[in-house]
Parts: sequence; C-alpha cells; structure tokens
Amino acid sequence: MANSPPLDRRPGVIGGYIRLMDVLSRASAYLAAVMFIAGVMVICQMVFIRYLLGMSTSWQTEFTVFSVTGAMLMGSPYVLMTGGHVAITILPDALGGLARKAMLLLASLVGLAFCAALAFASWVYVVEAYEFNWRTGTVWNPLLWPALMPMAVGTTLLTLQYVAEILRGEA
Repeated sequence: MANSPPLDRRPGVIGGYIRLMDVLSRASAYLAAVMFIAGVMVICQMVFIRYLLGMSTSWQTEFTVFSVTGAMLMGSPYVLMTGGHVAITILPDALGGLARKAMLLLASLVGLAFCAALAFASWVYVVEAYEFNWRTGTVWNPLLWPALMPMAVGTTLLTLQYVAEILRGEA
C-alpha cells in the first residue's frame, strides 16, 4: 500500500490515536481486499456453473453484492487515510493559507458528521437485524446481520479515521 502516509511520530495520546487508526485502517483495507477477491471468485464460479454447466445458481449473486459492497465500506478508512478519494480542491487551492485550512477543516467536519450519523444508523440496523432474526427473503435466505456488519464496522472506522485526519492536521 504505497500511498500510505508516514507513520505519525507525535508523542502522547494524540499520536497514539493517529497511529492506532492508521494500523486499523490498513488492516481493514486488507480485509476489504479479501472480501473483494471473494466476490470476484464467486462471480467466476457463478459464470462457470450457469453458462458452462447449464445449472442454476442460488446464492452467488447475493453473496457477491454483500462482499463487494462490504469491501467498499471496509476499504473506505484506508482511502481517506491515503487521500485516495475524489476531491475537488480548486477553490481551497486557489485561496491558500489560512482560508484553505479552514475550508478543508470545515469539509472534514461535515464528512465526520455524515459518517458518524451513518455509523450510528448502521449499528441500529445491525442490532435490529440480529434481534429480530431478519433474513434476506431470497432463495438462499441467509441471516441479514452478518451481511450488514461490514457497513457498520466500515463506517465506524471511517468516522474514527476522520478524527485522526483532523488531529493529524491534514484536514
């Protein structure tokens, strides 16, 4: 993961928090890669089963949707940490100085608020799916909460990574 920022050497609690979040974001990126590869492998298996063997499939499409979507959400903290997200910075770059820093901080605070709300709602959704034994309602019909867990974990880690980026001073 070549675009990683250098390890923060700041002493104390803030430096420790930033380093911890960087480690967790990298770990979630590796997990996201595994989830994405699993989704791609299942798509290949589904194509083989359906079109070469002429058999029907029952669980592959749903598994792929859950694994690839989960991979996207689990990978998002790493993308934020490395600055790999799409950003339109023409106005902050044109302003420069204190105005640029203020705009970037404001944007990070808005992103933080959005991700915190999404993380909270995601955990509510996971808990409800678990408590009420929700299933997907498809032919495969798996429990829903395990498929929702990457959404809750990924958005929580993204929220915490936003805090780390603000503390790092790169907001």
